[in-house]
Amino acid sequence: MTSPAHRPPPDARVHRQPGDGWVECACGSRHWGLNGAAGLLLWRPGPGGIEVVLQHRALWSHHGGTWGLPGGAVTDGESPRAGAVREAVEEAGLATDAMRLRADRALVHPDWSYTTVLAEAVAPLDPSVTDPESLAVRWVRLDELAGLELLPAFGDALPELRGMLRRLVVVVDAANVVGSRPDGWWADRAGATGRLRDHLATLAREGLPARDIGLPGGSWFPDVVLVTEGAARGVEAVDGVSVVGADGSGDDALVAVVRRLVRDPANDVLVTTADRELVGRVEELGARAAGPHLVRN
Repeated sequence: MTSPAHRPPPDARVHRQPGDGWVECACGSRHWGLNGAAGLLLWRPGPGGIEVVLQHRALWSHHGGTWGLPGGAVTDGESPRAGAVREAVEEAGLATDAMRLRADRALVHPDWSYTTVLAEAVAPLDPSVTDPESLAVRWVRLDELAGLELLPAFGDALPELRGMLRRLVVVVDAANVVGSRPDGWWADRAGATGRLRDHLATLAREGLPARDIGLPGGSWFPDVVLVTEGAARGVEAVDGVSVVGADGSGDDALVAVVRRLVRDPANDVLVTTADRELVGRVEELGARAAGPHLVRN
């Protein structure tokens, strides 16, 4: 029998949800979340470098007193992405309209998984303690992490997560991508470009597999810039896809977009085109390149 001095503090959670509970995993460890768990790693560029929102965990909680991510059990029928955002709203008072999802990463055990969802603050956010699961919630500079006692699993994942604190921007050479498939696009260039734009909006929302774009993690949710020219210049932007219409050379307009984007060190710029000369020009600027197949509808 466990002595009173060695019993864990009582669980102070007031509300229980479907999915709450412990999983005895075949890995030999006990994990919280019958449907798995998820947490949100929110970041922003700060005057002293990247800053992230961390939660100082309540003493009664698992690994109480350590610093980790706002997060918790995924509820029944909920995606890990939605669960991470919900938990961050509940535990840190974060506003969903002030953040932009950027990527995710899954740690998979035999009987359980934990998904880290990375998001960028795109408007001012002041995190705060909003439930009993936290002693504190605040912005922390990356160079401060060495002085904090981190939740062990978060500490183990931190080297890879550090490399994911950036935004993927995909710049699409519309004429080249549309022209890479002989499907009659020449009869209606604007219509074909509009269909590509709508497909790109879906990719921005649902994400690109990390393995297809040479990045760590599971999926990345890019900002997309579609560069159009000629008869396709009238195609308008939609949510998730901005459009740049070239007054003259489409290649020159795309290079100008890339030159502007690479000035921001938080941007990882990926250009989709099969034009070898254009690939050389954007790579000289510091961007990467991929073929049309990555984004083709």
